[in-house]
Amino acid sequence: QVQLVESGGASVQAGGSLRLSCTASRYTGSLYRMAWFRQAPGQEREGLACIENGNRVYRDSVTGRFTISQDVTKTTLYLQMNSLKSEDTAMYYCAATSNRGGTCLGRVWYSYWGQGTQVTVSS
Repeated sequence: QVQLVESGGASVQAGGSLRLSCTASRYTGSLYRMAWFRQAPGQEREGLACIENGNRVYRDSVTGRFTISQDVTKTTLYLQMNSLKSEDTAMYYCAATSNRGGTCLGRVWYSYWGQGTQVTVSS
């Protein structure tokens, strides 16, 4: 079991930047994947970025703007978000799994989820 707690969400102007953090209750090095997802009202939860076996995968819509990273202790996951757009407004979630099947950005493959942090981008 691992508990995940997100932080860093805020209201920002379009074009601005934010860094989200996800703090885990224990060392996550034994987990196969960690990822960031988001969900806007009335929409499905979508995968944005993930780290799997040292490799990083990004959703096309955030490639070049968002960067996923981990601290050296592997207890904190980050999402650096630059050039934010109004369509980035959503609740952002951190997720983790030991599951080696499926796809890195597929939400059904993740077992552990945080409660989310709200990002609002105004134009």
